[in-house]
Amino acid sequence: MSENRHAKIQEAVQHAASQFLSREAGPQSLITVTRVMLSADGKTANIYLSVLPETAESSALAFCKRERSAVKHFLRSNVRMHPIPVLDFLIDEGEKNRQRIDELTRS
Repeated sequence: MSENRHAKIQEAVQHAASQFLSREAGPQSLITVTRVMLSADGKTANIYLSVLPETAESSALAFCKRERSAVKHFLRSNVRMHPIPVLDFLIDEGEKNRQRIDELTRS
């Protein structure tokens, strides 16, 4: 897969997953898709999330994992790509670390 096509697919998956989660997630937490890592063959995609408040991370992650098939169906109907990758959701630890560094540098 060409590098340009790979990047476009990652961006499309990120945008579609963000749309789905903003529409379907409840008001208990704010779920943000921070990045998507697509495998070299395009068959799997890891979707990294940031959740506010942090106390709701486990329930938000459980919600996303439960809704994997719905997200995949949403991708199928809104993004022109084949094959639709197998999705997995993870908490973006890198983003949490970046926020902590920002917090420390401000004080």
